[in-house]
Amino acid sequence: MSNGTAVTGTNALDRYFLITARGSTVGREVRGGIVTFLTMAYIIVLNPLILGYVPDSTGAYLGGGTGNGENLPAIAAGTALVAGLLTILMGSVAKFPLALATGLGLNAFVAFSIATRSTWEAAMGLVVLEGIVILLLVLTGFRAAVFHAVPTQLKVAISVGIGLFIALIGFADAGFVRPGAGTVTQLGATGQLSGWPVLVFCLGLLLLIALWARAVKGAILLAIVVTTIGAFVLEAVLDLGARAEDNPGGWALTVPSFDGVVDVPDFGTLFQVDLFGAFSAGAVGVIGAILLVFSLMLADFFDTMGTMTAIGAEAGLNDEEGVPPHTERILVVDSVAAIAGGLGGVSSNTSYIESASGVGEGARTGLASIVTGVLFLLSTFFAPIVSAIPSEAAVPALVLVGFLMMQQVTGVDWSDLEIAIPAFLTIVLMPFTYSISVGIGAGFVSYVLIKLVLGKTRQVHPLLWVVAGLFVVYFAITPLTDLLT
Repeated sequence: MSNGTAVTGTNALDRYFLITARGSTVGREVRGGIVTFLTMAYIIVLNPLILGYVPDSTGAYLGGGTGNGENLPAIAAGTALVAGLLTILMGSVAKFPLALATGLGLNAFVAFSIATRSTWEAAMGLVVLEGIVILLLVLTGFRAAVFHAVPTQLKVAISVGIGLFIALIGFADAGFVRPGAGTVTQLGATGQLSGWPVLVFCLGLLLLIALWARAVKGAILLAIVVTTIGAFVLEAVLDLGARAEDNPGGWALTVPSFDGVVDVPDFGTLFQVDLFGAFSAGAVGVIGAILLVFSLMLADFFDTMGTMTAIGAEAGLNDEEGVPPHTERILVVDSVAAIAGGLGGVSSNTSYIESASGVGEGARTGLASIVTGVLFLLSTFFAPIVSAIPSEAAVPALVLVGFLMMQQVTGVDWSDLEIAIPAFLTIVLMPFTYSISVGIGAGFVSYVLIKLVLGKTRQVHPLLWVVAGLFVVYFAITPLTDLLT
């Protein structure tokens, strides 16, 4: 595999982004950037829904809202602004096809585990502190050192697990699978498929598979556009509305209907931060605040490492040790993104595995990230257009990318139990727990345990011992927090 360091090209843009050197073209980068944006745009709608309705310990809502939805536009605008700026930074500095936005899972943790015990400003202060700690770890080389300490086959397993995870995200967001009674998931809401939006997803997926099998250029983007048009027609005729308890056959996240084209953005969530507010005795307390920062840091720390490895592997950019080019720059930008998310009042920003959809469309350089970032910035003004694309039309791309990443599974020696068992746990627990960090942690802990019981401790990198120990604490963070606060 090429690490993308050769500097060749016909013009300054080509040479700066290594477009020709990485076997890409400007057209592919633009298409890839657009596709990545379309598969990530749901966060502009979803993040306000997660953050906007949770009161803090004083009963106040983020952005000065009242909990009736009036602050959702401000959260959406802040989400798009921070995502746009940091994704452009990733593309221009790290030159890597990776986009960033508010981290799903992290935002729920901030809303339900931190804000409810402090104020929103104090919760965002902890997010900023988490980003600062991670940035210091990057600048001191610790984060990159941990990455290099991970065995290559475990890195492969991380990529495969993330592939299954994002495929599950695609199926779940479309309503093709949903949590079931006594099961992790089930087909549809009742054990069978129902509802027109699910049909839109199925037809979109079949169209994408057909286009991909015929090697049609721009297959992912074309499938999204065609499926979105079909969704508009369907909504105009049947008036399905949004999915709810009394309307299970509605659209999952976004109803495909225009409410206008341009709107003036409200950035009311920016810089609403109390850096050390959570440490006061009346809030979370010192010990509790430290544990919460640790939880945020550990999840963000390894989510990004897994994501950039998977994206680099899918793009063919990783070196023989499974390391992407410009690793330190990627990690620095990701750390700054966590800080920016806190300052923006929209929770920690992190690297998005949905970037793999753009890579599947041909993206190989940071130019694709700049395209994605610009679209995020434009979406602060054109929110009605962005919110008009239903997830059912966009997420078939995630399913296809999951397949592409699954192909790397042959890189694991399944006859060697010392690596096969940790790899298996890494792969299956990501989709089963809906968490990249849990899968990585289970893989690390089991790998170290197996080496320990076999008397092969010298084969374990010292940093891996430290990380495995931290993950043990991470898995036990709730009882520890309850004990110490």
